[in-house]
Amino acid sequence: MLLKLAYLGVSNMFAMLRLLPMSDRDKDVEILALRHQISVLERQLTGQRARFTAIDRACLAALLHHLPKDALRRMRLLVRPDTVLRWHRDLVARQHAARSRPHRGGRPRTVCSIRGLVLRLARENPNWGYRRVHGELLVLGVKVAASTVWEILKDAGIPPAPERCGCR
Repeated sequence: MLLKLAYLGVSNMFAMLRLLPMSDRDKDVEILALRHQISVLERQLTGQRARFTAIDRACLAALLHHLPKDALRRMRLLVRPDTVLRWHRDLVARQHAARSRPHRGGRPRTVCSIRGLVLRLARENPNWGYRRVHGELLVLGVKVAASTVWEILKDAGIPPAPERCGCR
């Protein structure tokens, strides 16, 4: 019993010596991280391996990413320091991906002036099909796909050329 007490005293003395060169901020971060790990372990008293949820990972990554790697290696963590750094990289990557995601999916809509021009050409020339309208747009210097012209006419409810001019 006396030997255990002496061992405990010496190990605590070395632990205190380790804390001397650390700043107060680093000590506070370490305390918060250790408390969070304890709460993770308390949730999982079933004897299984400690499982970190996404919130636990984000919390530890946000707390520990400011500490230098050697300070992370000295800490008593349930996971390796490289794992904590990977969690932080993943957290930052997810935040960047969420911010840079476009607000609307798919292709952008065709410009209104081009839509108006396609509809005007189709109405003024009822015997022109979508391919002829597409060709005339190319002559005018408007680069648009033939399938886009077809979609514009279809969305506007304009039937194909033979049905429009009564050529059938």
